[in-house]
Amino acid sequence: MTFEEFNRIQSISQEKAHAALFEEYYRYVKAIVFSRLRSFSDEDIEECISDIFADIFFSFSKGSYAGDIKVFIGTVARNKSIDHFRKHSRNAGKTVYLEDDCTPDIRSGEDIAGENEKKELSLVLMDCINSLGEPDSSIIIKKFYYDMDSKQIAGELSMKPSAVRVRCSRAASKLKELLAARGFMEGIL
Repeated sequence: MTFEEFNRIQSISQEKAHAALFEEYYRYVKAIVFSRLRSFSDEDIEECISDIFADIFFSFSKGSYAGDIKVFIGTVARNKSIDHFRKHSRNAGKTVYLEDDCTPDIRSGEDIAGENEKKELSLVLMDCINSLGEPDSSIIIKKFYYDMDSKQIAGELSMKPSAVRVRCSRAASKLKELLAARGFMEGIL
């Protein structure tokens, strides 16, 4: 869901907009929260998720937001889960959960939120590369994914190496603009 879609639904019904956003991003938010609060109770995790969506809805009602809505939601979820961790860690001596005493805290070593963000970035990046059209998309893929030089790319695409370099430079500039329009920071290429 994009921010424009959210605004369109919200202009019809705020409840439907909130429900649609919650339904689409609940699992994503829960993965982020669980990666930070896995040793906490289910009630604490659900409370944190509720607080995250309340903050998101409140932020959207204060004004318009430009950029990728998933990036914004991920940032709010990450920050809020860290806040909950700190808050509950301070009070850890005051509350004892039976589950904490009976089972050890076993971490899998997986960064679910980080992996999800990498996957999302890869999808957006490939979508932007494909939107460049041919031969620019092929040049970018061969240059940055397959680490081919201009001479190798020119041989495969029946072009001159100088033409490949010029097209690669222009395509990289277009790609940066497309990524910036989607809310991603520079430095990817």
